[in-house]
Amino acid sequence: MSRIFFVGATGKVGHRLLPQLIAQGHKVTALHRKPEQAEKLAAQGATPVQGDMMELTGSDYETLLKGHDTIIFSAGAAGSGKERTGKIDGETPPLLAKIGLEVGVKRFYLVSAFPESARNDNLGEGFEYYMKVKKEADAKLVKSALDWVIVRPGTLLDEEADNKVSLDYALTYGKVKRGNVANTLAALIAQPAITRQILELTDGDEAITDAIGRITTA
Repeated sequence: MSRIFFVGATGKVGHRLLPQLIAQGHKVTALHRKPEQAEKLAAQGATPVQGDMMELTGSDYETLLKGHDTIIFSAGAAGSGKERTGKIDGETPPLLAKIGLEVGVKRFYLVSAFPESARNDNLGEGFEYYMKVKKEADAKLVKSALDWVIVRPGTLLDEEADNKVSLDYALTYGKVKRGNVANTLAALIAQPAITRQILELTDGDEAITDAIGRITTA
């Protein structure tokens, strides 16, 4: 099993994914920003570590990442402004990949964004900036020597899983339940043979287990 450094464990995808990682037998260190989040993370079986991505430095991450072999990043600035978007969504994933490689991390799972998400909704400059930095972070991870998997979910619905998805290298745009994102990530992590793949994800008609099996044998 893996020793995982999980960024985003308290988020709407992360809190659904974390119990599955623990159930799979992984040792999980969960980064959290608010002190009051530590108790719940510990109760779920993770090792909580407090830190704010707006303040953590490369040196801080070097200390935090030592002893881990896998990074999961499912965090996001959630529309809280351009500065936070640039730092959290744009700068932090490639920084973690760079430092992780230096300290012995082997694998990186990144939750990104579906390229066509809300393209016709005229959400403004802030959203366009978000999409730009997400793509830049993807591109930097692809060039990394780590074993990486990038998952690009469609527009997220705050709903539990029904375990029916569309998962492939390219899809037409759609929406996806956060529960399905978490369950798909758990299934991907349980299949380490899947590596260096960018996978798009929406709700669909295929069972997650079948979709993962098809990707594994492709």
